[in-house]
Amino acid sequence: MGEGTAIPLVAIVGPTGSGKSELALNIAAELDGEIVNCDSLQVYRYLDIGTAKVLPHERRGIPHHLLDLLNPDEVFAAGEYARLARPLLREIAARGRLPVVAGGAGFYLSALIDGLFPGPTRSDKLRRRLARRERNHPGWLHRLLARYDPPSAGRIHATDVQKLIRAVEVLLETRRPLSSWFAEPRDALEGFRVLKIGLDPPRDALYERLNARCARMFESGLLDEVRRVLDMGYPPDSKALQSHGYRQAVQVLEGTLDLKKALYIAQRDTRRYAKRQWTWFRRDQEIRWLRGFGDDPEVLEGALKEVREFLGRL
Repeated sequence: MGEGTAIPLVAIVGPTGSGKSELALNIAAELDGEIVNCDSLQVYRYLDIGTAKVLPHERRGIPHHLLDLLNPDEVFAAGEYARLARPLLREIAARGRLPVVAGGAGFYLSALIDGLFPGPTRSDKLRRRLARRERNHPGWLHRLLARYDPPSAGRIHATDVQKLIRAVEVLLETRRPLSSWFAEPRDALEGFRVLKIGLDPPRDALYERLNARCARMFESGLLDEVRRVLDMGYPPDSKALQSHGYRQAVQVLEGTLDLKKALYIAQRDTRRYAKRQWTWFRRDQEIRWLRGFGDDPEVLEGALKEVREFLGRL
């Protein structure tokens, strides 16, 4: 399919708290778009406050997709995201609308656009064994990976258990390091041309926003939200409850952490997560970076100019 006949797709990326959702809403409103979530926590039901999810009454009537798909104890891999998102993009385009993918899950976006390596399918039995070993010996997965697959150990954070499990699973199942699989051909997204817009706010200003947002989360009912999830029968070590903010809320409810310390840790971990997202996206040479937050009028103006030129709507 030639460039002229390929379906346009816009992706809004950047660190958490940079205003991706607001920018995506404005682009979709201005250019008749529909929004596809690319956030690895907003796929979970019942978790709204701690994920900064755009709630139905805030969506301005613009369709949002791939939100509230899973229960908090379910695991959702990047490959599963791509399998759901790809046909959805075509459905949106078939309605004559512009697909706008928005979120900070770089691995999800890479799976969607570039495809994944042809590695082994999931082994739930092996994954449970690895998860159990990691719970009993924290840091074991990362140490194992550092010994047998240093490139992957350098790329995956020591606390990102899900990605570590996948990397070790590939290592054990194929006797090849995950990093070596990345050189294999991938099933890239076909039939689309992609514009990636990245938000790059001043770091100090972003960190101030993230600190304030974490404080608002606790003030506006994060503990009650987590308490409701636990009362529904989901265990405190559920996948979704292991993320920053939620993990600390669980510890407060369990009495192992006081509220002041919980807020401090949630703010610190959120800032660190933003830094890792910056590092991830900076490797992508296709991203068109805009300096500022997504709710800045000048940033919106610049983004709309980029998208209109991309669509040929000057």
